[in-house]
Amino acid sequence: MNKVDSMKTLKRCAVTTMAALMLLSLAGCNSMSRQEQNTAIGAGVGAVGGSILTGGSAAGTVGGAAVGGVIGHEIDK
Repeated sequence: MNKVDSMKTLKRCAVTTMAALMLLSLAGCNSMSRQEQNTAIGAGVGAVGGSILTGGSAAGTVGGAAVGGVIGHEIDK
């Protein structure tokens, strides 16, 4: 396996691990209102989506989280 393949595998593993940790952390959202839960879920999904779309860019991840959080907050209003 060459260096480029190793980096791609590592990045893919990191994104998958982050997504799994994010989903597990949502188990602690029991006491949150439905709107707060939607905001958290939207931010998490947006962060993962932004990271994937921008190839792991920090700005893409943060931007995706912000956009996802706003969309999640507006659901069921």
